[in-house]
This record gives sequence, C-alpha cells and structure tokens, in this order.
Amino acid sequence: MEDPTSDVGEVDPADAPVCAGCGEDVVDSSDHRVVTWVADGEAQHRHFCDDSCLADWTD
Repeated sequence: MEDPTSDVGEVDPADAPVCAGCGEDVVDSSDHRVVTWVADGEAQHRHFCDDSCLADWTD
C-alpha cells in the first residue's frame, strides 16, 4: 500500500485502502476517516470513505 498519509487524491486506485464499511476503494474522498486502536499489543486500523461508513461500522 502507498503511504497512507499522502493526499487521498494522489493514491493509485490499485494501492488505495479499502473502506471497512462499504468495501469500496478510498481514493477520491476528502471525508476519508481512519480509526486506530491497540489490540493484543499491536496497532490495528480501519479506513472509511466518510462518516456514514464509519457510523455503519460502529453500529
């Protein structure tokens, strides 16, 4: 995967993260969200297209 801190619009679709809510590639979204947590001593993260996908995932 490309540098996840790069501008979302600059990410090649083949290297884009996948939204954990809807399964779409997160490429051209200015509303991109990332949730990070630690489980069993390891950092975990999930990408989301926007607040709506994030809300669906947390419900």
